[in-house]
Amino acid sequence: MTEILKYCIPALIVLLATWIVMYKLFQNEQQKREWELKKAAQKEISPIRLRAYERLALVLERTQPEHLLMDLDVSQFTVPQLQQRLLQTIRLEFDHNMSQQIYVSEQVWDKIVAARGQMLAFVSAMAMQLPPESTSLDYAKTLLTAYNTNGETANEAALHALKEEAAKLI
Repeated sequence: MTEILKYCIPALIVLLATWIVMYKLFQNEQQKREWELKKAAQKEISPIRLRAYERLALVLERTQPEHLLMDLDVSQFTVPQLQQRLLQTIRLEFDHNMSQQIYVSEQVWDKIVAARGQMLAFVSAMAMQLPPESTSLDYAKTLLTAYNTNGETANEAALHALKEEAAKLI
């Protein structure tokens, strides 16, 4: 019996040591494969994410009053018509780029959504503040003046957060 134990115990120790070494080796190989797959995926996703940041930055820029009013002949509209046109443009800009949210963090997307909401509210509030006899030119001037004297706007805060996140990617 002691003779059998002399051979079995060292054999069990060697078997256990071999199993531990093999387990660690396979674990390291698995981690290495996962890292290589992640690295390859990152190579493909990084340019797409950068384009998403660019598109969202454009949306935030395009939905500022000076850009919204730039392409319009303001004198052709009444105040309510201009207001509706601006609101529609803001909604379309954001809706067109809704899919970009999967490429940015939740915090940045929340700021972008907040910027959209605040811009829609701002455009409506400025129209409501005007006297009934105001022209669309008065409305446009009011929008530009109020927007430029507001301090940091939600669009600027969202753009800043977007730039910070993009800088981490680069």
